[in-house]
Order: sequence, then C-alpha cells, then structure tokens
Amino acid sequence: MDSIDAKILTALQKDGRASAADLSEIVNLSLSAVHRRIKLLEEAGIIRRYSAVLDPKALGYSHDFFVEIALQSQSAKTMEAFEEAVRASPVIVECHLLTGAFDYLIRIATRGPEDYERVHRHALSALPGVMRMQSSLVLKTVRAWEGYQVVA
Repeated sequence: MDSIDAKILTALQKDGRASAADLSEIVNLSLSAVHRRIKLLEEAGIIRRYSAVLDPKALGYSHDFFVEIALQSQSAKTMEAFEEAVRASPVIVECHLLTGAFDYLIRIATRGPEDYERVHRHALSALPGVMRMQSSLVLKTVRAWEGYQVVA
C-alpha cells in the first residue's frame, strides 16, 4: 500500500459513495487506475465492505450507555455462551473483551433512561454468566470514531 492507496481509503471513509471519477480527481490518477487499486484493496481485505453511517438521534436513539460486565467465570464455555448471546442481541451496539477488573465493555443505544431500564431488565440481565454489571450514561461524545487513520 502506498500514499495513493491511503488517499483513496481516506476519501472512501469520508464518503463511501464517492465515484471512481471523484476519487481519480482527488488522487490525480486515471479512472482505470483508481478502479484497479480499489479492486486490489478489496481483494486484500483492506476494504471489507461498504455501509451507510446512520444518525442515531434521527432514529430516536438519544442516549448511549457503556456497560462493564464481569462474568462469574472466565472459562471458555462461559465466555463462548456470553459472546454468542451478545452477537444475537439486537440491542447491543458494540462489545469488547477487556483486560482489567471487568471482562467485557458493551455499548447500548437507547431512546432514553426508561428504555435503558427495559434493556437492562430484559436483555442485559438475561445474558449468561454475568456476575456484575456497571453502567455509565454518556453525557457528551467529544470525539466519535470515524474510521482508521490511513498511513502509507
């Protein structure tokens, strides 16, 4: 990957619907060269997929919560059951396995505190193997993730 690939990737992260013609102007390459590079980036797995970034507030999700979860055990069986349930849950936006005092960090988007209470009672407390949960309400997002910094 070189600096031109990095510019293409950065432009696609800003606007995934940018046409190859737009990209060719940005990186100062021919249309066919841009097509070829994009195809190679896709084949290499650097571009995994294309998607739309939705506005959570426009969809009615006004509150984000981070939930730290400690499991009863770190056995493979307990962790696999927990992770399978998380993948099947439509209310969990993100889940990360951690080091430290808690085993997992989950992000939940809700329509408000009452909605979070429902999610907590019916979804989070039903997750297998959970020993302890600690929830934190996001007051303000200072910087949201908008893609990886691409360096050649």
